[in-house]
Amino acid sequence: MLSAEARSLIHLNLIPGVGNHTIRRLLAIFESAEEALNATSQELAQLDGLTPDLRRRLIDGRSNVSLADELELIDAHQCHIVTINDESYPPLLKQINDPPLLLYVKGQLPLPDTPSITIVGSRSPTDYGKTISRQLSCQLATHGLTIASGFARGIDTCAHRGALEAGGRTVAVLGNGLSVVYPQANRELADEIIREGALISEFPMTMPPMGSNFPRRNRVLSGLTLGTLVVEASERSGSLITARHAAEQGREVFAVPGQIFSKMSQGTHYLINQGATLIHSVDDLLNALPNYTKFAASEVPPRQPLPPKNISAPSEEKTSPDPSPPLQLSADERAILSAIEPPASHIDGITRVTQLPVGKVSSALVMLELKGLVQQLPGKQFAKR
Repeated sequence: MLSAEARSLIHLNLIPGVGNHTIRRLLAIFESAEEALNATSQELAQLDGLTPDLRRRLIDGRSNVSLADELELIDAHQCHIVTINDESYPPLLKQINDPPLLLYVKGQLPLPDTPSITIVGSRSPTDYGKTISRQLSCQLATHGLTIASGFARGIDTCAHRGALEAGGRTVAVLGNGLSVVYPQANRELADEIIREGALISEFPMTMPPMGSNFPRRNRVLSGLTLGTLVVEASERSGSLITARHAAEQGREVFAVPGQIFSKMSQGTHYLINQGATLIHSVDDLLNALPNYTKFAASEVPPRQPLPPKNISAPSEEKTSPDPSPPLQLSADERAILSAIEPPASHIDGITRVTQLPVGKVSSALVMLELKGLVQQLPGKQFAKR
C-alpha cells in the first residue's frame, strides 16, 4: 500500500515539464510532497526562480494528469515504487548529486551490500565486442557481482544475457516507462531479467523512449554501482556520457581496449587516454574495484555458479583449481564440441558436421567459450581447451 507521500511524489512526477530539480526545490520549501502538491498559486508565486509557466504547469497538472490511471498501471504491470526515503532505495544511488526521488521497479532490487558493476557499450558492436561483454558479464556474475546495464541493443543486451547465463543477477535501467518494452526485440529478455533481477525506471509508466530521457537515465545507470565498464563505443557514443557521470560521481571507470582501426574502439581508447582503467581480464577489474574484498564474503552468492575464465591468455604456471560442479551441456553444445577436430575447426566445418543452423552454432560456441571448454582463434577457428 503506497503512502500518501509516495502517491504525491508520483503525482508530481507525472506533471509534464516538472522535473527532478523542481520537485526537489519544492520539497526543500514545503514539509512534504503532499503539501507541495497542494500549494496555492499565491504560495508558489513567492518562490524565487519559479517561472510563471512552471507555476501554471504545477497548478494545472494537479487535475490534468490522472494519478488513478498511473496507479492502475503500476498494479497491472506488477511494479512497485521505491522512494528516496525508503530503506530499500539503492544506497549508492542516493549518494549522487541528483538521485531520482522515486523509482519504478519491476522485479527485486539487489540487497544493499551486494557488489555491482555497470557494463555499457555500442548498440552496433563488433563480434569482438559482443563476445567480450558477454564473457566479462558472465565471469563477474560468477564472482557474485550484480550486472547493471541499459537494456539497449548490442553491448547492453550481451551484458544482461551474460549475467543470466551464469545464473547471476542483472538490473536494467530504462529510458522509458515500465509499461513500454523498448526495444521490442528484448521482450523475452525483459521477462528473464524480472525473474533474476529488476527493471528500473524513474519515468512514469507510459513514458515513451524519447531521446532526451537517455542522458538522464545514464546518471542512474552509473550511480547504481561501484564502477562503469565500457566495452565498445564510438567517439559520439552515449556510453561516454555514462562514463562521464561515473567519474563525476566518484565511481571507477573501466574500458576494454579494441582494434585500433575500428570506429567502435575510438570511445574506449579515448577513455583509457583520459585515465580509465584498462581491462584485459576479469581479474584486472576485480582488483581495481573498491571494497570488492569485503563484498566477496557476502552471504548472497550467485545462483548456479560457473567456473571463472580469464579473457587474457592463460599463464604457463597453473595451480589446481577448486573442485566445481560438472557443467551442464545442451544436446547442441555436445554435438558442436564433438565436431571440433584438433588442432582447430572452422565454424563452417562445424556447421557442416552438425547440420545445425549457423546462428545456432555461433550462439552455442559462445556458450562453450563462456564455460571454458572452447577457445576462439583468429579466422573463426575454434579449438577445444
